[in-house]
Amino acid sequence: MQANRMPPRLCADLGIQRAVLALALAPYPHWRTIPELAREIDCGDAVERACVDLVGIGLLECRGVSIRPTLAAILCHQLDSW
Repeated sequence: MQANRMPPRLCADLGIQRAVLALALAPYPHWRTIPELAREIDCGDAVERACVDLVGIGLLECRGVSIRPTLAAILCHQLDSW
């Protein structure tokens, strides 16, 4: 019997979401742009998809092509750092 495994794309997407959120948290309260993150991570469309997903669950706020973490993301990050 096989254990429940996440599809490879989902695993990759979660890794990119993690990277996008980490890069967005670092310069807070400054905004980052999605194209800037895509160049930095070198994953183009996957970065845009990650940003859309993170905005959808309330961890990023978006204005045009600019993103930054929400207060909820910042507080979770601080809790994880303690």
